[in-house]
Amino acid sequence: MSVDIVSTKSIGREPDTPWHALTVENTFESLKSTPRGLSAAEAARRLVEYGQNELQAAGRVTPWAILFEQFKNVLIIILLVATALSFFLGHQLEAVAIAVIVLFAVLLGFVQEFRAERAIEALRQMAAPTASVIREGAEGEIPARDLVPGDLILLAAGDKVPADVRLVEAINLQVEEAALTGESVPVEKHTTPLGDQELAVGDRKNMAYAGTSVTYGRGRAVVVATGMNTEFGKIARMLESVETGKTPLQENLDRVGRKLAQAAFVVVAVIVALGLF
Repeated sequence: MSVDIVSTKSIGREPDTPWHALTVENTFESLKSTPRGLSAAEAARRLVEYGQNELQAAGRVTPWAILFEQFKNVLIIILLVATALSFFLGHQLEAVAIAVIVLFAVLLGFVQEFRAERAIEALRQMAAPTASVIREGAEGEIPARDLVPGDLILLAAGDKVPADVRLVEAINLQVEEAALTGESVPVEKHTTPLGDQELAVGDRKNMAYAGTSVTYGRGRAVVVATGMNTEFGKIARMLESVETGKTPLQENLDRVGRKLAQAAFVVVAVIVALGLF
């Protein structure tokens, strides 16, 4: 079986590289690393190039900011104006009915975005604080955020996996991956390359992923992805799209709101014009 080896320009940035299908030797070659690990200088260079190994956020959003964002919707603004007009014209029942609709829409949007923000924060909390790394043949402990693609790390029972890694040594190694795959039973790991390049994450027995935990045994692994390029990073991106993106329903409501606003403007203009003559 032939597996393409990625170029050094795409190290740690090629989300579709089938690391599980590569041999240990080809993995080191692809990452321009060795069984002695990276040099300190090369690790520093890669840290500048690829950034820190942590989940990035577009910006922490407060609950008040999320709530305020809901009132920027054109249709919500129109409904609020309609509520005020109904109240001042003495139509209290209609005003209350419209207000209830506005409240429901605002709460629905708020809950959706607030949950997404909390979920992203929960992912950050699952990150490993430190990592045992081998650089230039010497073992040391560094902040996990300083790991880079190509780093050689040590894993032991009780450790959190600090990045997405390809295992190069596994001695009775078992990893609990429930946070990522939902599988509650620890997975026994090995280093043998797997033939199917399209394997699901949960079936890649020679890989370990950021946010998962070592429950038994020990091993060595080479980092293949950090930060937002990890599987957890992909989840964080999807959650951020929930916050910043709009559902088809929200887009349709915005479209209807704009049309209603245009129609209302035309009606007001006609009334004003008729009043002048």
